Amino acid sequence: MAVSPPRDEADLLGRARDLAGCRLGELAARLQVSIPADPRRSKGWAGTLLEIALGATAASKPEPDFQALGIEMKTIPIGRDGRPRESTYVCTVPLINDRACTWQHAPLRRKLERVLWVPLEAAPGIGLPERRVGTALLWRPDAEEEAGLRADWEELMDMVCLGELSKITAHHGTWLQIRPKAADSRARRLGVEASGELVPTLPRGFYLRPVFTERLLRRHYAIAECYS
Repeated sequence: MAVSPPRDEADLLGRARDLAGCRLGELAARLQVSIPADPRRSKGWAGTLLEIALGATAASKPEPDFQALGIEMKTIPIGRDGRPRESTYVCTVPLINDRACTWQHAPLRRKLERVLWVPLEAAPGIGLPERRVGTALLWRPDAEEEAGLRADWEELMDMVCLGELSKITAHHGTWLQIRPKAADSRARRLGVEASGELVPTLPRGFYLRPVFTERLLRRHYAIAECYS
């Protein structure tokens, strides 16, 4: 079932908030979208379902999901305690990077410039069709948030450009981290070694740590009620 793109920010936010309390199974039936039979293969399915429901246009393009509005959509799986259950993927890491690239022109900054956050019920024991959609938030990073994200991005991209990709661990970055991002362990991309030589390596992605999304939830929601 095709859904037209939202006309403006108000239309998008209205559509998203109309989904609050809706179960994923109900939404899938409404949109005639199949529910994955194997929960292990369902990662990303809920986000795709919401993109369809809201009229997202970017699909797999490296652009904000709602291209005409410059708005990205991100889901936040929430446990019973109201805390995020996992980190949030943002975009791929450019492994062969122009050292002149700046934060102002970084794809990651563009992705996070304007975000529609949608909490999703994701406590263990709740089946995928029974999980409820929370109240959406249309967000723009404030000066403190942007400064923190920029500092992490600059630290991490300096290591990528200097050929230190293999030295990047989960401990690098306060709000942002780099992690492997591939459908299987055989996937490879070209990256730069310290010598400047190009070598095959696992694709990497930028992820927001749960500490960042939890901070966001605490600032903008009554935590226990984010999907009530």
